[in-house]
Amino acid sequence: MSDIDALRALVGDAFGRVGELVDGITSDLSPAVATYRPDQGANTIAWLVWHATRVQDDHIADLVGGEQVWPAWRDRFGLPFDDDATGYGQSAEQVGQVQVAGDLLAGYHRDVQKFTSSYVESLTGEELERVVDTHWDPPVTASVRLVSVIGDITQHLGQAYYVKGLAERAGVR
Repeated sequence: MSDIDALRALVGDAFGRVGELVDGITSDLSPAVATYRPDQGANTIAWLVWHATRVQDDHIADLVGGEQVWPAWRDRFGLPFDDDATGYGQSAEQVGQVQVAGDLLAGYHRDVQKFTSSYVESLTGEELERVVDTHWDPPVTASVRLVSVIGDITQHLGQAYYVKGLAERAGVR
C-alpha cells in the first residue's frame, strides 16, 4: 500500500467512525430525548448532531471548493436560521429551536458522509499540503483542516452521547 493510500484509509476510517457514532445516537431517538436539556443552557442531542454535521459539510465543501450538501436538506429541517448557519455562536434559545427527528439527522449525515468519502478518495499529497487558511500561524493546510474537523465533530458527538445517557437516567423516553 502506498503512503497516500494509507493516509486515505486512515482519514476514511476516522470519518467512517463518525458515521457510526451518528447512527448510534440517532437510532430510535425519540423527540423527547433529542431535545432533552439537563439545564436551560445545555445543548440538545438534536442540535449537537446537526451542528457536527453542518461543520463537516461546511468544511469539506470549503476544501473541495464546491457546494455543500445542506441546501438539499435545509427545507426539510425547517430551521429559523440563516441559510448558511452551522451553529457557531448560537444562543441557548437557538439551540432549542433544533427540534428534528433522528432519521432526518441521520439522513443528512449519510449524504455528508458520501460527500466526504468522495473527497477523501481523491486526496493526494499535494492536496494534503495545500494551504487553505492563512489567518493562522502557521497557515492551515488541508490535512490540518481534516484533523480539526474530525476532532471537533467527535467531541460534539461525545457530548451527544453524554446527554443521551443523562436523559435515559432521568427517565426521559
